[in-house]
Amino acid sequence: MGYTPELKDLIRRVEATRPARIEKARRGEHFAALSMDGRKERLQGYHPDYKSEGKRTLKVGPNKGETHPVEIAELLESRSRLPQNVVLSQVDFEADLLIIGGGGAGTSAALIAAEQGLSSIIATKLRHGDSNTVMAEGGIQGASQEWDSPVYHYLDTMGGGHFQNDPALVAALANDAPLVIGWLERLGMLFDKLADGRMKVRHGGGTSRKRLHSAGDMTGAEIMRVLRDEARNRTDRVRVIEFAPAVELLLDKSGRCGGAVLYNLETHTYHVARAKAVILATGGLGRLHVQGFPCTNHYGATGDGLAMVYRAGVKMRYIDAIQYHPTGAVYPEQNIGLLITEKVRGLGSHMLNIDGEQFCFQLEPRDVASACILRECTDMGKGVMTPTGRSGVWLDSPMIDLLHGEGTVRRELPAKYIQFIRYGIDISKEPMLVYPTLHYQNGGLEIDENGGTVVTGLYSAGEVTGGVHGRNRLMGNSLLDILVFGRRAALTASAYIRGMNGGAPKDLRLDHVKKFEKELDKAGLLEEAPRGPFLLPDYLPDEVKARQWAGAGL
Repeated sequence: MGYTPELKDLIRRVEATRPARIEKARRGEHFAALSMDGRKERLQGYHPDYKSEGKRTLKVGPNKGETHPVEIAELLESRSRLPQNVVLSQVDFEADLLIIGGGGAGTSAALIAAEQGLSSIIATKLRHGDSNTVMAEGGIQGASQEWDSPVYHYLDTMGGGHFQNDPALVAALANDAPLVIGWLERLGMLFDKLADGRMKVRHGGGTSRKRLHSAGDMTGAEIMRVLRDEARNRTDRVRVIEFAPAVELLLDKSGRCGGAVLYNLETHTYHVARAKAVILATGGLGRLHVQGFPCTNHYGATGDGLAMVYRAGVKMRYIDAIQYHPTGAVYPEQNIGLLITEKVRGLGSHMLNIDGEQFCFQLEPRDVASACILRECTDMGKGVMTPTGRSGVWLDSPMIDLLHGEGTVRRELPAKYIQFIRYGIDISKEPMLVYPTLHYQNGGLEIDENGGTVVTGLYSAGEVTGGVHGRNRLMGNSLLDILVFGRRAALTASAYIRGMNGGAPKDLRLDHVKKFEKELDKAGLLEEAPRGPFLLPDYLPDEVKARQWAGAGL
């Protein structure tokens, strides 16, 4: 397949400017980064988070009165999907700790809980490991080198989040990072290393020091490999239940969390899981396709945990802040929305408009870089149009081999090379065409620095939470986030369980759900509210749905 003749003609403009750009890069000269005022102007003018369209005000719940994207508002103000005949007194599964979500945060929590002598159940929507963890590519941050410090990591993270991060969460993230890197290596993770055995580290957007550790361009998959392998070696204390997403939390009469109702996707039956404490690690909401953007997320990323905890009274923090990764594939059509890791830019690739010109410093923070691309493709009129009418800019990946030696692309970006060569595009020879894609949920439910929530016995970790990244996440902090707070939540939950007075919560109930639905009804929302959590995305066109209903005689 490859590029069309028209696109190949436009690539010649990129090739014409490349020699001069390469020489500047070798001299350490780069396109000027925007000032703080310049970044603010770009964001307010072009980033989707700053636009008023496609949003509405919440009418019920802890965040009542706030304005959020329609897709998120519908999730938070959804009604329960539970039927009336679920028997809560019939317990199907029981353990010390119930972990909802089987990605990096949930699995790391289970491993730490096992070390503390606790039994745990991981209830996961799809297969164990099917998560945004395995979709993460470029690396994990950690101040492991002598020129770096958790102080610099802390400052970079605060700046990247526009200083709206929770300082206590950021301190936990930066201070635990070197410990997490060491823990992963002891578990058997194969990090990229130099010939002398030292860690190979690179810059990411918004970093003042090289602290990005990677495993090719499959870092998340490698992390998930070692975590899942370790969990499978601890089956005496870690039980995994696949294809069983949680749909409601269960609280006792005093409001303590003591389990959840699970839904079996294969048998379409409901089951009660009881535990002394619960850790929520359900991940992000990319498959809601906020404001119509394509996404990089795994198939089950529908924000389930947010709907459940909102009904239980947990407030959201920065839930309107969505990260649109600046470099999502926009050609070929089969790769639409595919994540092009920031590591490509960290290795020196430039972002270029239709004339082969740089318009943005390649390592601006993600939200700023996305806003710059959107500006170039709209107001500036310098985007590159695909045969299907999509607009994008060039990411000049052939620069990598020219700067670092032939074979670097295939060695450092093996997955990306394969994902494009199958369609006749050799990214070591031809640039990629990219456009912002929905990548990450910056905000989420409120937690403290140990993963605790306002609900006794309920803890949380990972992308479902908010506060640590402020309004924008830096590259490499998501894989770190899930491990730092997955581990911390497990330690805190373990201490809570050991100190319990009166044993595990009994007489579990759904009073909080009934109360929430009364609020929906009072606000005039109940009848039209969708049933949530949504569990899986619905990609059927309306006309197909209409034919299905007609064929069923309804």
